[in-house]
This record gives sequence, structure tokens and C-alpha cells, in this order.
Amino acid sequence: MANTSTNSFQHGHTMIDWRPEDPQFWKERGHAVATRNLWISIPNLLLAFSVWMVWSVVVAKLPAIGFDYTTGQLFWLAALPGLSGATLRIFYSFMIPIFGGRLWTTLSSASLLLPAIGIGMSVQNPDTPYVVFLALALMCGFGGGNFASSMANIAYFYPKKTKGNALALNAGLGNLGVSVMQFVVPMVITAGVFGAIGGEPVTLENGSQLWIQNAGFIWVPFIAISALAAWFGMNDIADAKASFSEQSIIFKRAHNWIMCILYTGTFGSFIGYSAGFPLLMKTQFPDVNVLSYAFLGPLVGALSRAATGWISDKFGGGRVTFWTFLGMIIAVWGVLQFLPSEANAAGNFWGFFGCFMALFFLTGVGNASTFQMIPTIMAHEVPLHEPRLKGDDLRKQIERESAAIIAFTSAIAAYGAFFIPKAYGTSISMTGAPNGALWSFLGFYVVCVAITWIFYSRKNAPVSC
Repeated sequence: MANTSTNSFQHGHTMIDWRPEDPQFWKERGHAVATRNLWISIPNLLLAFSVWMVWSVVVAKLPAIGFDYTTGQLFWLAALPGLSGATLRIFYSFMIPIFGGRLWTTLSSASLLLPAIGIGMSVQNPDTPYVVFLALALMCGFGGGNFASSMANIAYFYPKKTKGNALALNAGLGNLGVSVMQFVVPMVITAGVFGAIGGEPVTLENGSQLWIQNAGFIWVPFIAISALAAWFGMNDIADAKASFSEQSIIFKRAHNWIMCILYTGTFGSFIGYSAGFPLLMKTQFPDVNVLSYAFLGPLVGALSRAATGWISDKFGGGRVTFWTFLGMIIAVWGVLQFLPSEANAAGNFWGFFGCFMALFFLTGVGNASTFQMIPTIMAHEVPLHEPRLKGDDLRKQIERESAAIIAFTSAIAAYGAFFIPKAYGTSISMTGAPNGALWSFLGFYVVCVAITWIFYSRKNAPVSC
């Protein structure tokens, strides 16, 4: 039953009085409400990531079940969810203050049913037009868009001292959806999970059977349950309401654009490496069964994000980000040393794999630390830009801008899901190897180290954090 009582604290599902920075309020009421919203948000976000990245597995199986597409056509099916997901994040960034966290989480999660059911139905018909698959690939971007609104929503619930850890848990366990999908889908497409209602399998030349439709259908019951949990269990925060024009002030904040660069270096790397890792392994080490290892990279990155948010809360996000980018430079250099080369034609798979696991781990740490930086930065910047604001008005403006920047930076960074795999492909087509792409990533991390040091981590930085 929904709470329909009216009091100074809560009206229905809307939190009228929300003061997470007040220790007594947080202990007596706030912590329990925030925790419930976080643990409902996490499975919704995990499912969003699963649906967003599902084409990375489906597209590899389409030729086997009778869809005679060119390599270029298959590439676009794999790439479009990254493009649409990143673009949708820009719009989703501003939805929580307009619609409220409870309603928007419910609607955005329910929207995942469209591509999940659509994939399940379309792959069973060999006459399905290519344009339908293009539309479904674009709709999988709904899952990518959800991240921006989910992070903005959770940012409102927590006090500054634990915001970094809360965002790390939401994002890290949500990111786990990539690994869950890459682990689950290869299993469920080999079994009649749904019996007769799930449709008939396709029998391959070797006599084995594939239920590719299960790659979509497997998520349907979980999406429905999670969307209902969001509607009945989550809350809105009255203070979080704002129009787009009120939120658009972030485009005037220089640190918004600086953090877009740094978050592209962390989350953009995570999601781009996740999308491109199986293909990179397959092209460089063709004798390796990539599906046995591909899920481990996103798994390591997601878990490290969830587990290391407290480090930034304790030592400062800027300092952690600085050292993380230094580590990523070393890890990329290590990957380059173990790739096949003229001196070592076979390369060294385990050295390559180990360096990539370190790289995935560091992207997770950096994902947590960069998001922890944003509320700290805005707590410093908003009073300088809005000196007329005092007390609760100042606090609300800091929270509003922090949440909007968190969401917007995630939108820009999500384009990594397209550009990193595309960079691999371009480098291989031009030079026969992915080294050019990896050197460009290393150079970008050098730029990120410099930016972090200049603005945030040095002794006399403009915003020390």
C-alpha cells in the first residue's frame, strides 16, 4: 500500500522535507529511505546495461541462423546502441527534476520491454527486414540512456560524505549488467528456457540448436518486476524539481566541460573497452575462445567501481583520479607490449589479458572517483557564481547542478561505446594492427592526467578535491 499520509516529512511517495546533510535527520529517517531507493535503482540499471549491450552477442549469431548480412551491416547493428544510448543520455540527464525519480525510473525501465520483446520476435522470422533490426538496435539505446537519469536521481538522496560510495554502488553494480549479459546470453540461447511459448529453435549444420530469441526474452520478466518495484517502492524529492531552463545553467560552468573530458577517460573507456574487447581478442588471438573470457573485463570494471567509491570519499576524488590515469597509461603501454608484432608474431595472450584486466579495474576506480569529484567541485563553484544564494537555497542549487552535471558527463562519455571499437577497426584497416588506436588512448590519458593535476589534485589547484 502506498503511503498517502500528509506530514512535514512525506506526502505519498514524495519526500517534502529532505535534509541528508542533517546528521539527526539522516540517522532517523533519511538513511533508510535513501538505501531503499538505491537498492531498487541498482537492478533497474543492471537490466538497462544488459539490454543496451545485448546486440554485441546477438549480432555475432545472426549469420548462423540465416540472416545473410555483410560485415558492414553487422557492424552497424553492433554500433548503433552505443550511438543512440549516448545521445539519449543527453536528454535523460534532465528528466529526473522534470518528472521525478520514481515515475521516470518506472517509465525508462518499462521502455526496455520494447527492444527485448522485439528482438525475441524478429530473430525468429528470417524474412525480417534489415531496417527492423536497425530500429531495434537504436531502441536498445534506451538502456544506455537510463544511466544518466539513474545517477542523477541517486545523487539527490545522499549526503556529500557518502555520495561517492552511493554513486559507485549504483553505477558499479549497474555496469555489472554488461558482464551479466555476456555471461547469461551465450547460455540461454542454447536451451529452450521458455518451452513452447518461447518459439522454435534453429538447427545448425552441426546438429546443434539455437534459441536466439532468448537473448531478448530472458530479460522480459525481470524488467517487468523491476519496473513495478520502482513504481511502488521508490520516492520523489520535492526539492529536486526543476525545469530544463533551470538545469541548463550547467552549460555555463567550465567545470562541467572539464569533467566531461575526465569522465570520458574513465567511463568512456570502460564501456568502449567492454564493447570492443571480444572483437579485439578475436582479431589478435584467433585461437582463443573469446566468449570464455570476454565477460571478465566488464565484471572486473563494474566490481571495482562498486567496491572503491569509499577510497575517493576518504582521500579525495581528484587525487584518486590523478593516480588512476597514471595507472591506465601504464596498463595501455603493457597491452601494447603483448600484442602480436614482428618480433613476436604470436604475441602473449595472458600478458595482454592481464594488462587489460588491470585497465578494466582502473576504469572502475576512475568511474567512482570522477563522480565523487563533481559534488565537491560544485560546492566550491556555486557560491562563487551565485553569491546571492544562502542556506537551503544554496544547498538546493548545489545539489541540482551536481546531479545535472553527473548525468550530462555520463552522456558525453557514453560515446566511448561507439568510438573505441570504431578506433580499433580503423586502426586495423589502415595498418593491420590495433596499435594506433591504443597509442591514441594512451595519449588521451596523458591529457587527462595533466587536466586533473592542473585543476584538481595539485597543492594550489583552483578546486582541490
